[in-house]
Amino acid sequence: MKQSKMLIPTLREMPSDAQVISHALLVRAGYVRQISAGIYAYLPLANRVLEKLKTIMREEFENIGAVELLAPALLTADLWRESGRYDTYGEDLYKLKNRDHSDFILGPTHEETMTALVRDEVTSYKKLPLNVYQIQSKYRDEKRPRYGLLRGREFIMKDGYSFHADYESLDETYSDYKRAYENIFSRAGLDFKAIIGDGGAMGGKDSQEFMAITADRTDLEKWLVLGNSIESIDEIPNTVIEQIKEELSKWLVAGEDTVVYAEGGDYAANLEMATNKFENIASYTETLELEKVATPGAKTIDEVAAFLEADVAETIKTLVFRADEELIVVLMHGNDELNEVKLQNYLEANVIEPATEADVESLSGAHFGSLGPIGLKGVKIIADREVEVVKNAIVGANEDGFHYRNANLGRDFEVDEFVDLRIVNEGEVSPDGRGTLKFARGIEIGHIFKLGTRYSDSMGANILDQNGKAVPIVMGCYGIGVSRMLSAILEQFARIYVEKTPREEYKFSWSINFPKELAPFDIHLVPVNTKDEEAMAVTAELETALRGKGYQVLVDDRNERAGVKFADSDLIGLPVRVTIGKKASEGIVEVKIRATGEVVEINKEELINTIEILTK
Repeated sequence: MKQSKMLIPTLREMPSDAQVISHALLVRAGYVRQISAGIYAYLPLANRVLEKLKTIMREEFENIGAVELLAPALLTADLWRESGRYDTYGEDLYKLKNRDHSDFILGPTHEETMTALVRDEVTSYKKLPLNVYQIQSKYRDEKRPRYGLLRGREFIMKDGYSFHADYESLDETYSDYKRAYENIFSRAGLDFKAIIGDGGAMGGKDSQEFMAITADRTDLEKWLVLGNSIESIDEIPNTVIEQIKEELSKWLVAGEDTVVYAEGGDYAANLEMATNKFENIASYTETLELEKVATPGAKTIDEVAAFLEADVAETIKTLVFRADEELIVVLMHGNDELNEVKLQNYLEANVIEPATEADVESLSGAHFGSLGPIGLKGVKIIADREVEVVKNAIVGANEDGFHYRNANLGRDFEVDEFVDLRIVNEGEVSPDGRGTLKFARGIEIGHIFKLGTRYSDSMGANILDQNGKAVPIVMGCYGIGVSRMLSAILEQFARIYVEKTPREEYKFSWSINFPKELAPFDIHLVPVNTKDEEAMAVTAELETALRGKGYQVLVDDRNERAGVKFADSDLIGLPVRVTIGKKASEGIVEVKIRATGEVVEINKEELINTIEILTK
């Protein structure tokens, strides 16, 4: 492929509106261009990467018996009304009308569509299981699209759906997809973790997320690639190191989620779902007499503890929420932070929101800052499991400006249910007891769900079972953010290349170190002077030889200065650059390996063997 024939509009500087390095490099290196807020065109280089990702996916899905199809992106709202999501999905749903004033949406996902297709065509258990998927653009009306491809209004998804007569069959396919996803992300060269996830708006109980881990900005060994003339980071002057650190610190650590994993163990979960090891050890502390005390002006846990000269660990915080219009009281220990996702999942509520001041006053007679569990009537009280072991607690007295000391469960107040509701902290013991919890930022690149009968129940998708009885179809759902993966790859494979000039000056610049299987081309042939006939003849000879060995080759045939060509080549980030320069008449070319920064001069006849050795 000739570079003069391709659209690769590189930029001299990083785009000013980019906040994460993946967005900046995708734009600067000519991979994508923004058409409008949150909507991007994938230019030839990006499209080649995406097609390679899709090829990997198709190969792995074929291995588990998944069949590809293509559903429309423009969907009738009637299907979403059947499932109930037309009104509950939220403002991110694109809604529109056709000329007949019928309601339509742009599909953010396709559970309803696939359920309707199978419902109308499959009536017997004998035709199940069925496993289908598609790769297409999805649409979400993000209020504030940002971070390039990571949070856009149009994005490319692979979404798969499986249909089963029973849960045993679903479990098998779910395991197949987990294995296929692990193979896909491993082949893409990604550092990822499979974690316990939240089903969210998708519905369903069991789910697992696949998160690409984003490295922090402190590990220079990870971020820097040194040129041939630099033996180690230690020889780079401190002034240059400080400039590099400053450059790294400009970019946000990408990732919308915090991944919680066990250092020294196998446990991993999204922060919203993560738990820790809990031991309900009975306290033998003497039970003291309940005492009502004035706490004027003290409303927060810290203020109350300070006023009473007590430890925060002696306090119990009382919160009130409205769950699908029902008031719920939640008790938390000290300054433990409530995980609202855990609460919503436990209550199986569609909507969870904090109660209003009026709600609280009608329930307790007091206002925020003085609420407590003692004397509350006609309301369900749920407590985090840590509350169960607190003795002689400080709680609100349900009277403005007053609290109780020495409140005890069972004697002074009751709890309907104890549940794990807190957000875990780094350093706590993992739930399996096999390590301590660590936090990292992660980009969600895949998610698999056991939907069960969430959609078949609401949409009447039934089959006749072995006994001739009509039963709902059991479903699974499996998604991969294809365009998100492109950003995740750049977040993990962006590098700062450091060179030392003949004048002993140190220069550094950003580039991409693509994994071999995903690079848009394998090799970049760069003839320095396109008017040099011998150099162009060597270039053509090498291109033919390399293509004959199965390599995908990009030839920079542009009539540009050498500096422009090398700068563009560094930005594009192909695994191997072969420079055909002044020594072409002698049959000598220069090979640069991007992953290591290694540069060697070789005879042109040795090129293929050299590339095979240096890129192993």
